[in-house]
Amino acid sequence: MSKKDTPTEEPIQNIENALSKAEHFIETNRKSITIIIAGIVLATGLYMGFTHLYLKPQSEEAMAQMFPAEKFFENEEYDKALNGEGSSLGFLAIIDQYSITPSANLANYYAGICYLRTGDFEKAISYLESYDAKDKIISNIALGAIGDAYAELGKNKEALSYYIKASEYVKNDFTSPIYLMRAGILYEQENQLQKALDIYNQIKKEYPQSTEGVQIDKYISRVETSLLN
Repeated sequence: MSKKDTPTEEPIQNIENALSKAEHFIETNRKSITIIIAGIVLATGLYMGFTHLYLKPQSEEAMAQMFPAEKFFENEEYDKALNGEGSSLGFLAIIDQYSITPSANLANYYAGICYLRTGDFEKAISYLESYDAKDKIISNIALGAIGDAYAELGKNKEALSYYIKASEYVKNDFTSPIYLMRAGILYEQENQLQKALDIYNQIKKEYPQSTEGVQIDKYISRVETSLLN
């Protein structure tokens, strides 16, 4: 064998050895490999079956049940929205019976707002925290509503935390200045005037065209005057 032949034959021999080892491994573990493959096929089949035969019909049923509950909500009939009427389900039953559907998730939001508006603030917090925010605007409103509930309970520290989260989670010209303003006013009530001023100046700088931004100068002036006294 010449020296020139060695570099070519050695890689070929290495490949053959590797293939031999692979074949030996497959032969030795044939039963285990078969079980693993069968498990993957079964899991895929179960997932597809679950999605198309169970989850999709459940989601469609839940969406149909949401319609009358949402109508009650729009009409401010919060007890009927929560508990339903006659053959129609309320948000609470939808959450219970269709728990894994997107409609049940949204029902958590609606239920939280219903409880907020009827004065049951602890339940409002519980349901709003259970809502897994998807929509950008609703996510901010849900966080802000938790802040409102804590404020009603006199838990201003928690309320401020949620107002700030609501203003920053998905920044926009509609909800962000609303919750910044609520945070600023609450800071004033807590006599944390510098923090209130910082919030008001943030509104003036970042959201000057908003409803809050248009009237923010009087709030800034009021706090500045208080700080000088």
